[in-house]
Amino acid sequence: MTRIKAFINRYAALTYFLLTFLITWGSIFLLVGSFRFPFTKEQIEAAGPMVYVGMLLGPSTAGLLMIGLVEGRAGYRSLFSRLGKWQVGIRWYAVALLTVPVLVVAILTVLSRTDPAFLPAIAAEQDKTTLAITGVVMGLAVGFFEELGWSGFVVPRLRRRFSLLATGLVVGLLWGAWHYPPFSPSGGDAGALSPVVYLSVLLFSFLPAYRVLLVWIYERTNSLLLVVLMHAPLSACQLVLIPPALTGARLVTYDLIFGAALWVIAAAVLVASPRALPAARAEEAAA
Repeated sequence: MTRIKAFINRYAALTYFLLTFLITWGSIFLLVGSFRFPFTKEQIEAAGPMVYVGMLLGPSTAGLLMIGLVEGRAGYRSLFSRLGKWQVGIRWYAVALLTVPVLVVAILTVLSRTDPAFLPAIAAEQDKTTLAITGVVMGLAVGFFEELGWSGFVVPRLRRRFSLLATGLVVGLLWGAWHYPPFSPSGGDAGALSPVVYLSVLLFSFLPAYRVLLVWIYERTNSLLLVVLMHAPLSACQLVLIPPALTGARLVTYDLIFGAALWVIAAAVLVASPRALPAARAEEAAA
């Protein structure tokens, strides 16, 4: 038991990632009733909404468990303090809430000028209010449960050793890979594209860039609440703005443009940020 605890304390970030994948993927495997990838659309649909409940339980459960094991009560007090930190300045709320919606609307609007398939989903929806409310509620739920672990536990630990960019890339790439099980049936929508290329773009074109921005805004404000709010539009826009029929080369085109735009913003942030700033000093600067 002593050796296990010593391993967990020494490799807390690695243990968190392993637990997150084990809880998430394990629950999906059990719900689907298969351990073979890729899943089919029928398998995911038969498992129902519980697939996504299982996904949200992974980061949140792993994060809360690791905080208890490694940091104890002081860790929980810190978590709730960061989660309740809302006095950070209106400009940070603007960045958190508007970055993704503005980019997505701009990209889809420009692309829809030559191809109507890119018309934002809400534009063709009759009950726009219900769609918008559903998107907001879903986005907040996803942001809250995911960031309890990603930003609530593992990001601060990685920042003690790695730069802002390295931390964002490590978490962003694993964040993308973590999404794979429920996205694996999407490979059938690749059309003329290779399913491997198609899924790689879906999972890795914009998530690492956005994670860099999430790490940056967390470091600048030390507010976990703001990270949750910044995560929410990314999930909400998938329902409210991205056309559900957008597949194949069209979806890859959109994702690559969206990812490129986020990387431009991330690059500007990195140039303007003290990349070698240790986590402890970053929290002091944000206070």
